[in-house]
Formats: sequence, C-alpha cells, structure tokens
Amino acid sequence: MFKGFSQSGKTLVVLVLVLLALGLMMISSAGIIEGQNKFNDSYYYFKRQILFGVLPGLAIFFILSRIKYEFWRKAALPILLGAVGLTVAVFIPGVGQAIRGAQRWIDLGFFSIQPSEFLKLGLIIYLAALFSRREAHSKDWSYSLAPFAFVLAFILFLLAKQPDVGTLIVIVAVGIIMYFFADGKLLHIFSVFAVISLIIGILVWIAPYRLNRVLAFINPSEDVRGISYHINQALIGVGTGGIWGLGLGQSQQKLNYLPEPAGDSIFAVLMEELGFVGGVSVVGLFVALGIVLTKIAKKSRDSFGKLFCLGLASWILFQAFMNIAALTGLMPLTGIPLPFISYGSSALVAVMAGLGIAVNIANKS
Repeated sequence: MFKGFSQSGKTLVVLVLVLLALGLMMISSAGIIEGQNKFNDSYYYFKRQILFGVLPGLAIFFILSRIKYEFWRKAALPILLGAVGLTVAVFIPGVGQAIRGAQRWIDLGFFSIQPSEFLKLGLIIYLAALFSRREAHSKDWSYSLAPFAFVLAFILFLLAKQPDVGTLIVIVAVGIIMYFFADGKLLHIFSVFAVISLIIGILVWIAPYRLNRVLAFINPSEDVRGISYHINQALIGVGTGGIWGLGLGQSQQKLNYLPEPAGDSIFAVLMEELGFVGGVSVVGLFVALGIVLTKIAKKSRDSFGKLFCLGLASWILFQAFMNIAALTGLMPLTGIPLPFISYGSSALVAVMAGLGIAVNIANKS
C-alpha cells in the first residue's frame, strides 16, 4: 500500500486512517438513537457514512495520490467553474434540495451532495494556481487582489443566498490565509478582512436565528429552553464527561437532548463518552495533521504544491477549531461539521480528495 510513498506521505495516510476509524466509531455511537427514531435503523448514519463517505473517500484518496499534482494546477479554472456550477445548481427547482430552510444540497434520489464542500477544495486549487503564477506581481493589486477579490465575492454571494454563513466564514479565512502565504500585501489583506467582516456582521444582524446564536454565546444562561438550548446541552455533555468520560456508547445527551448528535454536535458526545482525554486526543490528531501538511508544504518543489498544502491545512484546522470552539462555548454556534468525525459524506469525500493530492505532493518532493 505504501510503495513509492515518502515518509510524510506514509504519516499522512496513517493519520487519515486513524481519523476515519475514530469518526466511524463516534457516528456508530452518537447516531444510534436518532437513527432508530427517524429511520427505524440504529446504524443508519454509520452504514451511510461507510457507503457514501468512507469507501468513495478512500478510493478517491488513493487514486489522487497517484496522479501527478501538476495536473491540478493546469485544470484549476475548470475545477473551480465546475464547483461553482454545482453550487449554483442548488437553486434550480427539482435539482436543489432545501432542508430546514437552507438551500444547500443537490438531490440525487438515494443520496444528496453538498456542493459547497467541493467548492472549498476547488477554491484552494484555484488560489494555489493563481498565486503561484502571480508571485512576481503579488504587490500589484491588479494581478493579485483583483482576481482574488472577484472570485471570493461571487462565491460569498452564492453562500449567502443558500444561506451558509459557517461555510462562508471558513472560505474567507482560508482565502485570506492563502493570500498571506502568497506574500500578499498586508494592506490588501486587512482591506478584504474589514469588508468581509462588515458583510458577515450585516448577515448576522438581518437574520434573527443568527443573531440569537450570538446572543446565546454572550449569555448562555438566558432562555436555556429557547435560543440557548443547543449550547447548554452541548456544555452539559462536555462537562459530564469529566477526565475519562462515561464510556463509549454511554452518552445521555444523544438521547433526544442534543440537536444533531451525529452531525455538527458530535464533539459534545465524544467529550461526554471519552472525556477530556478523548477530546484532547482528537485535537492532537488535527494538530499532527496540520504539522505534517506544513512539512509537506515546506518541502514542496514548487509554489503551487506549497500553497495547496497550506490552504488544505488551513481549511481542516480552521473548520475543526470552529466546530470545537462552538461546542465548548468559545464562539457562537455556526453549524460547521467536524472534519472526519461528523456525519456527512460530501464533507468527508472532499477532504479525502484534498489529502490525496497532498500525498502526491509529498511523494514528489
């Protein structure tokens, strides 16, 4: 399996397999009650995560690890346009699927895909290609900031329409981080950050449910049966686990108390069952993944490989931080899944595809 793999490539594969196994273990536990209540199948989420997430994700991971990564630089624009096209398709009647008022999915009959997850990967590939070609002009806004800002603005418009502010924040963060590593001008970075922050502030202000999340973060003890219900149930789970946890499968919060226990809230279940030790171990795995990707970036033989790996690390780590911080009361809830751990096939396949490309970069360095 590791024939032709570098040491960094092998380490990356091992970390991916460990995170996949941990994710399946937690989904099998966290989703058991909700699966039984909604689908009359205790292992509904577990089986679908394997069938539509893990198996295709592993296949894509190993296939892309064998494809020369230079191909993605040449195909960056078509890939981004394809991802944008899929994201636009969610608004087409009969194609897009709305769930709880959010228009984020494409209904394929027996399963759905969430194009915004692949949009993250497409944007990272495109920005890595764009900034690696424009290095000599990185201080000139017409060569670096203008195309970057235009692409980002259009993507943010699509995400705001869905609406998906959590993904919007992740994409903005990844884009700004990649622009910084591409030696972008600090004035440009601060300008983009200021404008996007204002837009996000307006989006939060005009949507009562988003504003309620901020209010619940500021004062979680107020309206514990209403706007603060979710965060309070998450904190109960996190606190109940103590140092060692109640034991795998022993969570009480997943018994119809905690919303989306197998999805965005799964880290609270993990902390309840595996305790502080389990939570720190998960954080450690993500940190290790980020360190390996950073090492691959440093050893990359060209700027595209470097920027891609740094963008990929930023995506995974920032999204993991947002999820964990929200469920431990360090920031407002955003509805962002925890990479590898939360239920969701599109998110898993997209991350696995990106990591497959990173393995090839490691092997060619």
